[in-house]
Order: sequence, then structure tokens, then C-alpha cells
Amino acid sequence: MNPSPASVELVVDAANVVGSRPDGWWRDRAAAATRLVQALASLPGTVVASPVGDAAGDTAGDAADLRVGRVLAVVEGQARQIPQVSGVSLVRAAADGDGAVVTTCRSVLADGGVPLAVTADRGLRARLPQGTVVAGPRWLLAELAALAPPAGRTPPAPPATPAPSEPEPDLG
Repeated sequence: MNPSPASVELVVDAANVVGSRPDGWWRDRAAAATRLVQALASLPGTVVASPVGDAAGDTAGDAADLRVGRVLAVVEGQARQIPQVSGVSLVRAAADGDGAVVTTCRSVLADGGVPLAVTADRGLRARLPQGTVVAGPRWLLAELAALAPPAGRTPPAPPATPAPSEPEPDLG
């Protein structure tokens, strides 16, 4: 029997993740952040692959799977105004988004949790408190893609439950 996966609390540097793909995010930063946060809402309670050895050279200890507990998205600038999405706690950075990521990771650690910070920012990575697991945007985007149905397709509907059969009439 496999042991249950270790639990982590995802702390996402939303501006860094949004900026990691040239998909036109710069035309409407708040809309791009909203799309990311909506996608993040699918993560609480899921089991994800450990980011050990992802393309950004991240290290998370061993390569065991991880269970996502809370998801905290740090938003800054125009994205501070995005609406709340169920399943994601928004951390609306008053000024410095990087500082808010560090503070949020410290808070998770102080509460006895394990933060998994998602950012490609090397300067921010160097500031994260000891005990923080780190992953790059590529890891997160791959995990989100694995959970999403293929583009243009909706997930299959659950199988229909047959209607209860009528009892045979008693003719005797």
C-alpha cells in the first residue's frame, strides 16, 4: 500500500506565472490573472507530481507525489482587482508581490504547513524561507494542463443512472 502523499499549500506568484507564456497577457493583465486563478481552482485536493527536477532546476526533496491543500495566489498591480474565485485564496499585494510571496510562505510554515512556491524569479527564490518547496511556472502549467479537458472538448458526462424498473404486477 502506498503511503498517502505529503500535503503542500501552493503559493503562486501569479504575475510571474502569467508572464511566463507569450499569449498576449500584456494586453489585459487582470484578465490573464483571472484566467490563471480560475484554472488554479481545480487544484485543491488533487495529487500532483513532485516538481523535483523540473526544467527550472527545482528541488523538492524526493520525487513522491504531493497533495495540494490550499491554493494561495499572490496578485499585484492591475490584478489586485480581480474577483475572488472559489477554491483559491487571493493575496492582494499592497505593493511588492515578491514580498507578499515571502510573507505568505512564512505564514504557511508558521501554521505548520509546507509551502510550495511557484515562481521562476531567481531573486525571489533566494528570499524564500527554509522549508519552502519551489517549482517553476512550467511545472504548474503542465499540472493544470493534465487536469483540463482537451481544448474545444467538454469532459465526458457521468454515466446515466438507469431508471428503477417497475415491479412485475402480481396477477395471482
